Amino acid sequence: MMPRPRPPHLHRETNRHGKTVWYVRLGKGQRIRINGVYGTPEFDAAYQAAINGDLPKLAGKAVKGSLEWLWVLYRQTNAWTDLSLATRKQRENIMRQVLATAGKQPLSGITPRAVQLGIERRKPFAARHFVDTLRGMFKWAVGAEHVKYDPTAGKAVSKPKSKGFPVWTEEDLERFEQRWPLGTRERVMFDVYLYTGLRRGDAAKLGKQHIRDGVITIDTEKTGTRVTIPVLPELAESIAVGPTGDLSIIASKTGQPIRKEVLGNLFRDACRAAAINKSAHGIRKAAATRAANNGATVATLEAIFGWEGGKMAALYTRAADRRALAAEHMTKLSKTGTSIPSPRGKVRVKTKKGE
Repeated sequence: MMPRPRPPHLHRETNRHGKTVWYVRLGKGQRIRINGVYGTPEFDAAYQAAINGDLPKLAGKAVKGSLEWLWVLYRQTNAWTDLSLATRKQRENIMRQVLATAGKQPLSGITPRAVQLGIERRKPFAARHFVDTLRGMFKWAVGAEHVKYDPTAGKAVSKPKSKGFPVWTEEDLERFEQRWPLGTRERVMFDVYLYTGLRRGDAAKLGKQHIRDGVITIDTEKTGTRVTIPVLPELAESIAVGPTGDLSIIASKTGQPIRKEVLGNLFRDACRAAAINKSAHGIRKAAATRAANNGATVATLEAIFGWEGGKMAALYTRAADRRALAAEHMTKLSKTGTSIPSPRGKVRVKTKKGE
């Protein structure tokens, strides 16, 4: 079978992260980033939109020197297109609100005081994303000499203390499997999450085109990091039984890909039906916990989950090390200095009768 010829004006390059990126460029015009997997309908649709010039635009014409004018320019740069799709969507939503109230403001009016007031009007998590969004744009604008200074400089919002998404326990995992056996779409969702450790957006995108010789290779949506994950027997069985689609393993009832937001709603309903009030991200935590408890190193966890920098993976290995040390040395608290295994494989200290 002859390879499919590359469409006109479509270019490929490798960015500084080693990730393959595609973009359309007509003549010497601006470069338009194309996201998705080459050859898929989603990729082809984005390519056609770029060729036809169907770029997102703000209502009306932006006045030169205004905040919305700067936003339009920024979204045409590599500084913007190098961001992950998830980050761009998040920042577009933030700026949609900002531009509705301050889009016509001249850039001279976007002062550190104005940014501080914007921070104070928002809750901590929203404030952090607000600052990150403006900082990305103004950092580029200073380098491009559109502005003289960055009004977000020195502005920092402490990360709110939160326990995050609750992790699934082994009992939760068993309960879900009992409620949704092999052969159900809900079980396919669950097994993809548990046996790949992928985030929701990547789980929704995962298709048979990403699997070759029993190994999943996919570029993660959030960071662009490429992960390679062997298909474990449990996942292989779940995919074989189905139901699945071709372009996406987790598919609609007609076999078509589904958006990550739809997947989130479907899986939430499946969890409620199994009497579990937790999220898919909690399964990712459970998978990381299980891997760490089974001896996975920081490097191993980063390879599986697409993390970088060691910080996140270290949380799980540190917890696993503490658990192992406690199990190994708990006998030091015992008068007899012996222990017996519990029914679930944990260490139970053996003491004298009556103690």
